[in-house]
Amino acid sequence: MTGNAARPRIRHNDYGPLSPAEPGRWTPSLTVSVIVPAHGGQHRLDLALAALAAQSYPSRLTEVIVVDDGSEPPLRLPELRPENCRMITPSPGGWGPAHAMNAGVAVADGAVVQRLDADMVPYREHLELLLRWQHLTDYLVTIGGKVFVPEPPITPAQVHAAVLADTVPELIDLTSALPSSTEQTIRRLDGLRKSRNPYHVCTGPTMSMHRTFYESAGGFDADVHRGEDTEFAYRLAQAGAVFVPDLAAKAVHLGLPAQRREREATIRAVEPYLAQRVPLRRELRKERGRGWRVPYVEVVLDVSESGEREARAAVEAALTGTLPDVTVTLVGPWSGLPQGRPEGPATELELLAAGFRDDPRVRLADQVPPTAFPVPFRYTGPVDTPLAPDTLEQLTKIMTKDLSGLLYMRLPSGRMAAMERTEAVSRARLIAFPDEPLTQAIEATHGVRHATSPTQDIPDKQPLRERLARLQQSP
Repeated sequence: MTGNAARPRIRHNDYGPLSPAEPGRWTPSLTVSVIVPAHGGQHRLDLALAALAAQSYPSRLTEVIVVDDGSEPPLRLPELRPENCRMITPSPGGWGPAHAMNAGVAVADGAVVQRLDADMVPYREHLELLLRWQHLTDYLVTIGGKVFVPEPPITPAQVHAAVLADTVPELIDLTSALPSSTEQTIRRLDGLRKSRNPYHVCTGPTMSMHRTFYESAGGFDADVHRGEDTEFAYRLAQAGAVFVPDLAAKAVHLGLPAQRREREATIRAVEPYLAQRVPLRRELRKERGRGWRVPYVEVVLDVSESGEREARAAVEAALTGTLPDVTVTLVGPWSGLPQGRPEGPATELELLAAGFRDDPRVRLADQVPPTAFPVPFRYTGPVDTPLAPDTLEQLTKIMTKDLSGLLYMRLPSGRMAAMERTEAVSRARLIAFPDEPLTQAIEATHGVRHATSPTQDIPDKQPLRERLARLQQSP
């Protein structure tokens, strides 16, 4: 997704300035593909499809794709189902909701994709309430509400009639329904407008987003078989998403939540996946000396004019500080290094390439991508001023506390460096005007902070902006 001046400038996750349409009083135009991953549970699927067949969102704009994730016996489409409904099977070699979702999105035609679990009974306006937000801009993730009930003895025809008449509570006894724990969090944090990490409550049973945004975040990770919704929501946040829960978009989840049945086992099954892929979950990374799939901080050093020993010292300082969860990107003209038999002594860059090419924590790059996605923080600083042991740890604590998007700082040597929050840079790239500096857009959505000692004046930051822009040009 590229920048678009028409996108609203939402600060942090405060979507309050957005004004969605009133249900039934507007004319929808976006097509939506409802993806229903399903593994067994034919009767529950029948109930979910009966409810989808009675939605207020126009059927001409809706398609429903059921993805049969290896059910035995195979699932079938019931007679009572939405007008535009089909069933597919994902490609061999994978399993689970993430694999099924990606398979469904791959064949979807809708501008918006809506995930709905196969054991959900959505109310009549469920899709309409979520989709009205998607008509406002294309970087929102909308989340529906739900309560849990034991599956009652009801038929698809009864569900269809109740949803159509908007009388679901008369059909399904909700007096003893279990509320979703995420809904309690949503209400406590003013609809997530005050949430520091709103991705936490973006669970999978009902959520929607533009398909282009789904794809820009990389889709679901098919290797994540537990907690796939939280892991994907984390990457959506790093891509600049705003999370909008609309609890008026009600649904009934048939069956009790897994955490209520086997809380400890469920949490233990999820944690290894999140520990490797969600670096903001610091409590899951207490084992020092471990390597992680997604680091907490990327350190970018331009070594194109540096000596080998100087660069090695800078890399060592970055990797041996109090924050161990770090990788380093060395920027230089690596692709231009001579190939074949050398004609003279090795250059400084050749020595660096030989020394770091096989180090899994160091990457050699001619240019770096415009953001550190999915790494949450990126530090860019001079090679001739190695990091102090606790610098990265202190900077991440500062930015975590005040939620700033960009932190400029004067180093002890007098040189300048910067720490970026990836979600802020991603958001800025979405909303910035064509000729607008990204720093201005970051200031609007997350804030720009300047750190210096009390005895030093903040220098002109324009040279650093130019240097950052040069380092972060798209390949």
